[in-house]
Formats: sequence, C-alpha cells, structure tokens
Amino acid sequence: MPTLIKPSRPFPDALLERYRQQGDSPADAVVAAVVDVDASNGLRALMRWLADTNDLSTTNQHPAVQAFFTNYASLPSWADPARMKRGMVFFQKHAQQIGLTLGFFSLPYSYLGANGAQVLWLTERIKNDTSRRLQETGEWVFAVNNPKEWTTGNAITRTQKIRLIHAGARWFALHSGRWNMAWGYPVNQEDMAGTSLAFSYIVLLGLRKSGVTATEQEEEDYLHHINVVGHLNGVTDELIPKNLREAYNLGHAIARRQFAPSEAGVGLTRSLLNAIASGIASTQSAQTSSDQSGSKRQAVQSETIRNLAAGEMRFFMGDQYADWLGIPNAPVEKRLAGLLSRLPIFSQRISQ
Repeated sequence: MPTLIKPSRPFPDALLERYRQQGDSPADAVVAAVVDVDASNGLRALMRWLADTNDLSTTNQHPAVQAFFTNYASLPSWADPARMKRGMVFFQKHAQQIGLTLGFFSLPYSYLGANGAQVLWLTERIKNDTSRRLQETGEWVFAVNNPKEWTTGNAITRTQKIRLIHAGARWFALHSGRWNMAWGYPVNQEDMAGTSLAFSYIVLLGLRKSGVTATEQEEEDYLHHINVVGHLNGVTDELIPKNLREAYNLGHAIARRQFAPSEAGVGLTRSLLNAIASGIASTQSAQTSSDQSGSKRQAVQSETIRNLAAGEMRFFMGDQYADWLGIPNAPVEKRLAGLLSRLPIFSQRISQ
C-alpha cells in the first residue's frame, strides 16, 4: 500500500511576521477595561488574583473579567474530546519523564526566542522568585492534563487566568518605556504559538530522545490535546498545527526566524538552573543540621546538581543551542530522572 502523506500547511515568513505584530484582542480588551477604571493599580490587583491558583471565582472581579470567563470558556469546534482524553492518558503514562522534559528541554528551548524572551526579562516574572513562578507553571501543566480538572471546569478557568496574565504582561511591557517594537508586539501570536509547541511537539521530541516509545496515534492525540489548551490560551487557530508534520514545519519556521543568542535567554536559563539546583539541594538537605559543615555540603551539592542539570539540557538541546543560552558544558555521568521526585518543579502528582 502507498504511504499515506498527511497534508501540511507551510508557515511562510509573511504569515508569521503579520502575527508577530498581533497580541490577543479579547484578553487585551479586558486589561484595557480594568486599567480604564483604576489605572495600573487595578491591573496589579487583577494580576494578584490571576496568580492565585486557589481562587477561581470571578465574583469580585471587574464585569469585563467576568464576561471574559463566560464568553471564552468553550472548546473550539474542532476539539475532539475522545482524542483529548487519550492525550491525557498519554501524559499520565509518562508524567515523570514529561516533567523532566519540560524542565530541561521545553523551558530553555522557549528562551531561545531572543525577541520573545525580552518580555520575561523585562517584566521579571521568571527572573525574580523563579522557583515559585516555575511551580505555578507546573501546577497548570498537570491540571490541564488531569481529566478531573476538565470535568469541574477548572482546567479551562486556570488556562483563562494564564491567558489574562499574558495580557497583563503585554500591557506592562508596552508601558514600561523599555519595550522595543523591533522585537515585535510583546507576547505576540508567533511567540505564543512557539510556547504552545514547547509544551506539545518539543515534549514529544524530548520523549523520543529519552528512548520513550509511542505510537504515531498517541503522539498525534497528545498534540491535539495541547492544541486545544493553546486555543483556550489565545493562540490563533491559523498558527495551531493540525498534525505532527505541521508542528515540525511551524517549529522550524519559528526557530529560523527567532532563535539567536541573547542576554535575556542567558539570564533566564541561569535563573532556571539555579532554581533547579537550589530546589533539589534544599530538599535533600532538609534533614541535615544547619551547622557550617552542613552549609558547605549543601553548597557543593547544589553545584553538583546544577552541573547535572546543565548536562541534561545539553543532552536535549545540542551544543549550539546550549552555547547560545550560556549553559555550562558539564559532563553528565547519569540521567536526572532519579532526582526528579525531589524537585518541586514539574513534579506534581496527578489524582486518579
């Protein structure tokens, strides 16, 4: 039988450049409405609520916020609940390895976008309090891959919160006096599409590289599930890949256009490595005495773990990209899977 060739769209520069100048109009309108009432203080109050993963009620929020959570809570017409369910089963089956891949491949991969990384660098959401910000991301990732969270509607509400956080970051960047429009619109559609790929297609690449075997159907279902999440997060359907080949095409187009060395990428990766090292070292030393010798041991241990994490990133990304992010060229004698259970980032437990 002839090999079935899946139709796949190209993603030409003209298309991506157009979307590089676009944000997320519905979410941006919400932020504008809040700012119109109480200026930047109102937006800061909204951002504090958006970051609170325990408070999912919109009762005390601006009417524009309430309307947004009502009007944009539906799945897209192309969403297939059966495929989404299978995608979540795939995630649960490989949850630990996916957690490792997210931390050591997906996140630094997203920092390679030299222009897009500027918004994280300028708004300091990752640079300051890195561990907390990463844990928030981890909680969201595990929530949207938990069927119970979809049954309650919490998966959608959590994703809508992330979508508005992006809109808030976009507003602050534009009003910071430091944003260079040559970078494109902050948190633009091209960068949002690239980030969605980092949580879907790049995860699948990382699993392949780690020796995890999966059928094409399993990979396509997982991609489909995360695509639905990306749509809910404000990514335009025109930049959502319909299959693995389109994901490959889109990823390569974005990488060719946007990946480059940058101070922001190096700084964000350094913060990530430090958070990983200190998080694991602190957990391992929780029962160690706080005397001087204990502090010295923890410092040595933290540096060892940092080198292991750096080596793991190089394993996934290759030397050129690792060099662009300033990742130390440390030899790795063992994989980090055994340490993942001690890392409070991307190691949530999924309730069955």
